[in-house]
Amino acid sequence: MPSPKPCLALVHGWGMNARVFDELAVLLAAAFEVRALDLPGHGGRDDAAGNTLRGWADELVQQLPDNTILLGWSLGGQVAMRAALDHPHKIARLVLLASTPKFVATEDWPHGMAPADLQDFGAALLADQQATLLRFLSLQTRGMPGQKTLLQRLRQTLQAAPPASAEALAGGLAMLRDTDLRAELPQLAQPVLVLHGALDTLTPPAAGAWLAEALPRARHIAFCRAAHAPHLSHADEVAAAIGRFAHD
Repeated sequence: MPSPKPCLALVHGWGMNARVFDELAVLLAAAFEVRALDLPGHGGRDDAAGNTLRGWADELVQQLPDNTILLGWSLGGQVAMRAALDHPHKIARLVLLASTPKFVATEDWPHGMAPADLQDFGAALLADQQATLLRFLSLQTRGMPGQKTLLQRLRQTLQAAPPASAEALAGGLAMLRDTDLRAELPQLAQPVLVLHGALDTLTPPAAGAWLAEALPRARHIAFCRAAHAPHLSHADEVAAAIGRFAHD
C-alpha cells in the first residue's frame, strides 16, 4: 500500500553516499516517506552502463513514485535538475542544496571552481583516490565555525559505506566539468527551494542566488554560518525549511 506521506528522495554529491543524510532523514521521517538513495557506483551500488548526467537522472527516476519531492546536494542537485527537466510527472518539487547549474568557472560564469583546479582533482584521483576524497571533504567545510567536528562527521560518513568506484568518481568529475544547465532552467516549472551556505567555497553563494533568480518558481534561503554541507551543520534549520516548503 502506498504511504500516505509524501515521498522525499535525497541524493548525495560526488564521491559520497546516502549515509550523509542519516540525521536529516530522522528529522524528516515524521512528515515524509524518506528515501536516501545512492548514485550509481556509490555506496556499494553497481556502476551504470554509462556515466552521464542524463543517464544518472533517468536511472534515479526509475526508483521514484510519481510526485516525489526530490532533494539533490551538490552534484546530486545537478542530477535532480536534469531529472525534473526530463521527467516532470515524477518530480513534484525540487530542493537544491549547495548546488549550481555549472560547477566550473568560465568567462561568462564567475561563480565556480577554476577549471585547472578540477583538472588537478582528476589527476590526483588517479594517483590516490582516498586522499583526494578526503581533500574534497576539507574543501566542503573550509572557513566555517566548527570545521574540525563537521569534517570528522563527513569522514565517518564516507567510511560508513563501501567506497565509490573509480569509474563513478571519474564519471562524476566529468559531469562537474561539462554540465551547464543555465539555458534550460527557465523551463523547469516545479516549485524549487534553493538552500545554500553563505560560506560555501565549492559552489559559491552567488550560484545559489543565480538559481533562485533564474528558476520560475524558486525561493532562496542562505544559511549565514554554513559552508557546503548545511544538512550536517544546520540540520534542524534545513529540515524545518523543507517541511515548510513541502506543505505550503
